[in-house]
Amino acid sequence: MRINDWPLAERPRERLLEHGPGALSDAELLAILLRIGARGRSALDLARHLIAEFGGLRALLEADCDTLCAQPGLGPAKYAQINAALELARRQLKARLNRGEALTSPDATRRFLSAELRHRPHEVFCALLLDTRHRVIAFEELFAGTIDAAHVHPRVVVEKALARKAAAIIIAHNHPSGVAEPSQADLAITRRLRDALGLVDIRLLDHFIVGDGEVVSLAERGLV
Repeated sequence: MRINDWPLAERPRERLLEHGPGALSDAELLAILLRIGARGRSALDLARHLIAEFGGLRALLEADCDTLCAQPGLGPAKYAQINAALELARRQLKARLNRGEALTSPDATRRFLSAELRHRPHEVFCALLLDTRHRVIAFEELFAGTIDAAHVHPRVVVEKALARKAAAIIIAHNHPSGVAEPSQADLAITRRLRDALGLVDIRLLDHFIVGDGEVVSLAERGLV
């Protein structure tokens, strides 16, 4: 049965308009993006099948074009729709940070860093540069590749912070392995940067490590 043949109260789009997006399941939200189903499946049936096929919504949303388009009922147009929605979500999070919400809303910071770094196939080290009121001045990607004490140079971080006239800084990097637990190298980097930034009166507020579904704050663990 097509979704258009369902009672209004059961249709995903109408449920979203009536109750808000938070009331919908992952499959219902995906069905709204897909709009139509395939081969006797409604859009909702197709959405449920895809989530099950990929083992979860996250793996589905992170699939590349060839992998997604190999699924019956999907093609470049639907891949583009899904990725446009993801990019809008990332940009909305970045806009919130640019309005200075990073520290008044730690969860927004986590979501932003996760959206930016979680999918990267290699390690990326970045920084949120903040003004005296802890509003975001800029988001900078500083290093890529192997992130350890030998590759993260305090001088580069300090110079970037001074050039932007930052009063404080949040650093972050991802673990492509998916495990967000800090290593001894991560702790060493944190100490080196904290000390180097302190020499020029710039405060290191936190070091976030982005893993697979988890973002760890070293400040919350008393490690900054």
